[in-house]
Amino acid sequence: MFDLIQLGQQAKKSAQQLALLSTTRKNELLELMARALLTNKDDILAANQKDLNNARQNGISEVMQDRLRLTGQRVDAMAYGIRQVIQLADPIGEVEKMWKNTDGLLIGRQKVPLGVIGIIYESRPNVTTDAASLCFKTGNAVILRGGKEAFYSNQILVRVLQNALTTAGVCENAIQFVADTSHDVANQMMRLTEYLDVLIPRGGASLIQRVKETATVPVIETGTGNNHIYIDKDAQLEMAINITDNAKTQRPSVCNAAETLLIHEDVAAEFLPKIATKLAEHKVEFHADEKAIVYLPDAIAATKEDWSTEYLDYIMAVKVVASIEEAIAHINRYNTKHSEAIITDNYFASQKFLKEVDAAAVYVNASTRFTDGFVFGFGAEIGISTQKLHARGPMGLEELTSTKYIIYGDGQIRE
Repeated sequence: MFDLIQLGQQAKKSAQQLALLSTTRKNELLELMARALLTNKDDILAANQKDLNNARQNGISEVMQDRLRLTGQRVDAMAYGIRQVIQLADPIGEVEKMWKNTDGLLIGRQKVPLGVIGIIYESRPNVTTDAASLCFKTGNAVILRGGKEAFYSNQILVRVLQNALTTAGVCENAIQFVADTSHDVANQMMRLTEYLDVLIPRGGASLIQRVKETATVPVIETGTGNNHIYIDKDAQLEMAINITDNAKTQRPSVCNAAETLLIHEDVAAEFLPKIATKLAEHKVEFHADEKAIVYLPDAIAATKEDWSTEYLDYIMAVKVVASIEEAIAHINRYNTKHSEAIITDNYFASQKFLKEVDAAAVYVNASTRFTDGFVFGFGAEIGISTQKLHARGPMGLEELTSTKYIIYGDGQIRE
C-alpha cells in the first residue's frame, strides 16, 4: 500500500521550511529546476516515449496523444515557463492594506502560503512543472498525483526537480509524486485532511465529479471546457471563420478549445458553408440542429447530449439561433463556465454578452484558446478555475495564497 501519510508528513515539514525562504532564494532554486529540465531533456523524452508507446498500444486517439506528447521544444517551453515564474513578483508577505481602527490598533492583511497543496491531474506532463513552480514560488509544498497515461513522464519530471532541490540542500520534499495511479490511492488522497490544505483536480468531467463527490479536503474546482463561439448577425465573417477555426482545430484536445458553434440566423446561410469548407481541412465532424443541417449536408443530426459534451476532438456541435438572447440563454444552460466568445462589430451586443454570460473568461472577437495562465502573463498556471469562491479563471501565484491579519498595538485591552 502506497504511504500517503509519509508524503503528507514530509510535505508539512517542507512547507514550514519553504515559508521561511526569501524571494531571492526561491528564485535561485527555481532557476536550478529550469536548468535541470534542459540538462535532463534526453531522459525526459525517453520516459515520455514509454508513455506514448503505451498510449498507442491502449488505443488512445492521436488527438489525446498530443496532450501527452513531449518534444524538445515543449521541454524548452516548460523550462521557460519556470523562468517566467521567476520574473513575477512574489506575493508572499505582501500587505495588501493597513488601517487603524477606533481602538488605535493598526491592522493589516498579509498574503501567506496556503500550506500543502494536492493536485490530481490527467495526461498533460507540463502540468507537473507548471504546478511545481507556482507552488514553490508561493511557499507551498505540493503533492502531485498524475494519471497513468503520463506515469513515466511525470515520475522523471518530479525526480529531476527534486534532485535540483536535494543538490542545493533545501526543501527536497517540497515537490513530491504519488507513484501509484490506482483509484483507491486517489480516493485516499482526497481525504488526506490532516496534511492537505487544499486539493486541486485538473482533468476531465469524470475526474472533477469524482473529486467533488469524494473529497473531504477543501477543493478548488478546475473545470472542463464546453466552450462556445457565437457568430452575431453583425460579425465580420472572415474574422469569424478564422477565430472558429483556431478555437476548434489549433489544439482540440485542451480545455479551452471550442466545442459548440452558435450562429445568428441572419448570417447562417452565408457563414455555415464557408466554415464547413474551412474546417474540412481538419476533417471536423459537425453535429448540427435542424436549422444548421440545411447548410451542412454532411453533418450528423445533433442530439440533446451534444449541447453538453466536451468532445476534445475534431467534432463540433452547431446551432442556429434567432437572437443574441437565445445564444446567451443556450450558453448559460449548457456551458461549464470556462470560456465563451462572441464575434461581432456591434458594441452593444458585445457588452450585453460580456455582462450576461456566466463564465470565467468571456471574449469579444478573439479565440477561446487564449484562456491560459501563461498567455495571461502568469508565467504558468495551476489550472483554470470555473468556480466563484477564492479563485476564478487561470490560477497563478495570487490564487495560491491565503491571508493573515497582522495587528500592531501599544498596550490596548478590550473593555
